[in-house]
Amino acid sequence: MKTMYRARATGAELLVRVCGEDPEAGLATAEYAVATIAAVGFAGLLIAILKSGEVREMLLGIIQRALSIG
Repeated sequence: MKTMYRARATGAELLVRVCGEDPEAGLATAEYAVATIAAVGFAGLLIAILKSGEVREMLLGIIQRALSIG
């Protein structure tokens, strides 16, 4: 079976060969951190909206109508 080698390496491959470090190491962790921060911000926004009196009245009205139609 013949093995084919590429003539050129990418920049990331060269960095791994020379320094022994992966330039993308920790990238997934950073992505998770950004997604977590976005989720926390969205949760905070939902809490602020649901605490308002108008939304609370509307939700209680929906629940009362759902329970009384039975």
